[in-house]
Amino acid sequence: MPELPEVETVRKGLNQLTLEQEIEGGEVLCDRRPSGWSHSIAHPPSVDRFLQAVQGAKIRQWHRRGKYLLAELIRKRNSAGWLGVHLRMTGQLLWVAPGEPLAKHTRIRLEFRSQKELRFVDQRRFGRVWWVPPDVAPEKIITGLGKLGPEPLSEEFSVEYLRRTLERRKRPIKTALLDQSFIAGLGNIYADEALFLCGVHPETRCCDLSVSQWESLKSAVVQVLEDSLQKGGTTFSHFLNVQGVNGNYAGVAWVYGRRGQLCRRCDTVIERVKLGGRSSHFCPQCQSITAPSAVMGNRE
Repeated sequence: MPELPEVETVRKGLNQLTLEQEIEGGEVLCDRRPSGWSHSIAHPPSVDRFLQAVQGAKIRQWHRRGKYLLAELIRKRNSAGWLGVHLRMTGQLLWVAPGEPLAKHTRIRLEFRSQKELRFVDQRRFGRVWWVPPDVAPEKIITGLGKLGPEPLSEEFSVEYLRRTLERRKRPIKTALLDQSFIAGLGNIYADEALFLCGVHPETRCCDLSVSQWESLKSAVVQVLEDSLQKGGTTFSHFLNVQGVNGNYAGVAWVYGRRGQLCRRCDTVIERVKLGGRSSHFCPQCQSITAPSAVMGNRE
């Protein structure tokens, strides 16, 4: 699933390419149903109404909140609402020429007067697109927005916030980091990477972390996100930026996706454990468990 660096990379690309360009029309493909709804369109339920709502609108600015993308729409200097996108596991937004062959899993095409198209491609069909009316707050329609914690690159994300929120909890630190109500935008890849950098085992309970470990964890989260942003995100399978280019972080990942390979620091074999149904990669030497009360997951 695209995480904060990947979604932020897409946002920057969209702001470079799509602003002040008018949406001339569009089409919903593949999963449109006779009843007029589509898996990909979350709101409004009618595909025709969605297309009518965005036609003639221009994009003023793209924003990101967590893993959500939000475009401010305007029509003749008045608000035309919001276009919201969540890429989920396999979603892509691609800015292409109209004559470009359609990718197999193209779900939505938005046609612009500039002779360009913004295409939403999604193999697994988990991604969602919303149109929010101009008189409605986005979080009223895109309800997940109202449940998000602070952005990890914001001032609100501090050591004090982490300790206040998590230090009394008995859940494994890895599962806590994936909870979007605690931290917005952090996912499986960068949680693994941050835990490696600060030397914390993913199964360690939140309540067993020391003050110094909370400080190291906060710094590590910021570091891995900033590193990945500089490299345009991570591509392990599906992520592409808006111009169809892979991210470059995967080639320098410390542990994620490297099960069975040697640790870049100590040459110990990287292991993987399942926590809460998600795979966690770690170095058993660099991230050894010191607390006897650590929560043990299922070894693979």
